[in-house]
Amino acid sequence: MSVTDIDSFAGCGGADGSLLMRVFITGASGWIGSAVTDELLTNGHEVVGLARSDESAASLTAKGAGVQRGDLDDLDSLRAGTEGVDAVIHLANKHDFAHQAVSNLAERNAVQTLGEALEGSGRVFLIASGVPGQRGRAGLETDASENIGLESARGGSEHLALSYSTKGVVSGAVRFAPTVHGVGDNGFTAVLTQIAKDKGVAGYVGDGANRWPAVHRSDAARLVRLGLEHAEPGAVLHAMGEEGIPTREIAEAMGRSLGVPAQSIAPDDVMAHFGWLGMFFSFDIPTSSALTQAKYGWTPSGPTLLEDLDAGVYVA
Repeated sequence: MSVTDIDSFAGCGGADGSLLMRVFITGASGWIGSAVTDELLTNGHEVVGLARSDESAASLTAKGAGVQRGDLDDLDSLRAGTEGVDAVIHLANKHDFAHQAVSNLAERNAVQTLGEALEGSGRVFLIASGVPGQRGRAGLETDASENIGLESARGGSEHLALSYSTKGVVSGAVRFAPTVHGVGDNGFTAVLTQIAKDKGVAGYVGDGANRWPAVHRSDAARLVRLGLEHAEPGAVLHAMGEEGIPTREIAEAMGRSLGVPAQSIAPDDVMAHFGWLGMFFSFDIPTSSALTQAKYGWTPSGPTLLEDLDAGVYVA
């Protein structure tokens, strides 16, 4: 299916001298993608968003974005989305933790399809990725992802995407904090809040000293724009507004907002208490964004995770 017709003005200059671009975004109506779409449109770029439903298409059209109908499993629609654009930002993901192999395969196929469509074009290709693994120190932008191949997280899509930087594509990865928070979030923090409501306690694992990075949705969207406007082959950006918040502090803030006590959950009881999220909430994954902030002039300015929790954002 064809992209909605909109006149291209790629090559015109933005306020800071950067080129304005037409950008194809997968996940354009999702939690992070909708904020990125707004950020790009506000700053003069054009957006063509992948939409799998009439509702998503209408939302994009109302914002003034173009629409490419399809989804991650419709590889022809992904190829079509790359036509006539200056850049591709891949943010969609199935996030099917109950069927991880299916999610991994869809992610890898999508990245391969987009990368091959962009080969030799010199165009920008940014993908969403996750934080480096547990290292006993803060993860850095210079740390290579340990996820390689189809069986690994996200199907090893970060390595795959970055490999196209040697094939005439300006490809890069934006590693997002495990919680991209804010009003309307239905991700990890929202799930943890619902578990606390259901259990009557805001749990943390063991002594709660393990740390989670976080970033406000508005800050994450701004970084994606900066990564697009100042793209370099092989770039890795860290969307971390906070390097690592002890999970006990997260649970205590959650408990304050809900009016329930914070409580330690023994490691042997984690999966029974938290379900599928227990493994993730047990990780100690502090992650630095110092290099990203210095290189891109990005200073996170949105509310912190604890401020959002104390403000009752997740209660509503």
